[in-house]
Amino acid sequence: MSRIKDQFKLGELFYYFIRVFKKPKEGEKRNFNLRAMHTINKISIIMFLICLIVIIYRFVTRN
Repeated sequence: MSRIKDQFKLGELFYYFIRVFKKPKEGEKRNFNLRAMHTINKISIIMFLICLIVIIYRFVTRN
């Protein structure tokens, strides 16, 4: 049975963010597909954060 605490585990999520935005290790071979996937993920993460900021800003400045 899943508990609420288990639903909000963010460790794996933060590890993925660090991995996507980090430079590859020396000697680590990355093919085009992997680079393309990480680039698309970077764009989507940045767009999500910008939209989240806009939503919060609109909520705060609402009459």
